[in-house]
Amino acid sequence: MKTIRIGSGAGYGGDRIEPAIDLIERGNLDYIIFECLAERTIALAQLRKMKDPDKGYNDLFELRMDHVLDALKNHPVKVITNMGAANPLSAMKKAADMARQKGLRSLKLAAVTGDDIFDRLDQYENCTVIETGRPLKDLDGAKISANAYIGAEGIVKALEGGADIIITGRVADPALVVGPLIYEFGYSFDNYDMLGKATIAGHLLECAGQVTGGYFCDPGVKDVPDLWNLGFPIAEFSQDGSLVITKLDGTGGIVSEMTCKEQIVYELQDPANYFTPDCTADFSQVSVRQEGPDRVSIHGVTGKEHNGMYKVSIGYQDCYIGEGQISYGGSTALIRARLAGEIIRRRLEIDTCQYEELRIDEMGVNSLYRQQISNHITAAPPAEVRLRVAARTKDEKNAHIIGDEVEALYTNGPAGGGGATKSVRKIISIASILVPRDDIHVHVDFMEV
Repeated sequence: MKTIRIGSGAGYGGDRIEPAIDLIERGNLDYIIFECLAERTIALAQLRKMKDPDKGYNDLFELRMDHVLDALKNHPVKVITNMGAANPLSAMKKAADMARQKGLRSLKLAAVTGDDIFDRLDQYENCTVIETGRPLKDLDGAKISANAYIGAEGIVKALEGGADIIITGRVADPALVVGPLIYEFGYSFDNYDMLGKATIAGHLLECAGQVTGGYFCDPGVKDVPDLWNLGFPIAEFSQDGSLVITKLDGTGGIVSEMTCKEQIVYELQDPANYFTPDCTADFSQVSVRQEGPDRVSIHGVTGKEHNGMYKVSIGYQDCYIGEGQISYGGSTALIRARLAGEIIRRRLEIDTCQYEELRIDEMGVNSLYRQQISNHITAAPPAEVRLRVAARTKDEKNAHIIGDEVEALYTNGPAGGGGATKSVRKIISIASILVPRDDIHVHVDFMEV
């Protein structure tokens, strides 16, 4: 029975390059995917594109492709990635230029577009924003991007057109895997049961090292060997929908029932209704079974028809965050840090600093769990404390006040403050709406080297 091997070369935009190259060179792969878009990534990429129309793709795209193209010379694996971000066409052209310079020949590249609907966003002003429950027109802040989570359609078209490297913008993360599986096995787009099985393969691969022990290890509780040398995962998917997750021998990490279970529930709300553009997958009856060292099989996943809608992420300029930090050490470090925090609170009143939200955290004491829980788990006063003050403001001027006041603690605060830092960040946030899938038209462009 035919089996396709798909490796995951990245789980986020800044992921390590070395494990992906190892997969290409030793993994006997048919495909490798690079999933590099988080929720805000395209909005940030759109800002770069505004400054330079040839940019707007992933920051590490050129560096990553430099290594990948070298590896492809002797290991012809098909590459599928969403590193095109806000500019898949420009990314395709850059990759083609790089391939020519490296002497690669008979290589076909494809760019999948159609996810960007910013130029017609006005027609959705009355759509309800999922996060707020209010109409999109009430969103406070300049909109800078709008991208639909499209499905596997464009990837399948690109493969049917003979593409070796496929570069997309925003697609649903599992679509990077669903696409090649539809193409390889000839599944129809209404074979929702098989699309559901393909979806869990994509879901397990999308975060790369998370399913091989990254974001999992808890020493003494959930140990992972050689985490410094974490290997990235491979999905073995067969014609009948059977699936095994594994990794390369000689790499660190572990593929176990537990790592797979944790990744299955990652970002999962209703296990029976995992909405994607291609289907609604049902993970509610999923089971996992250890088949051998670093080999786990997945069973029981089904699928049903999609809901006829595409989720659209809208990036907008939301606010500023002003921040200042300073450290205190010694037996009374916590007492001095708390005094410093109270000083800042009073100073912001005097400065009439206008902010929407203020946080004063003693890092290492209560910055994660706040006071109520921290009081129960902190055994003794810490020997050192890092005070962090941060505020959300509508304008840059008020944001600067936060760090300036923290820095002033050097000579105007408790004894022994040091290592003060300050920063101001412009915050791009995301609002989500649903639009009819018939409104989105996917297009594929090709280039040959």
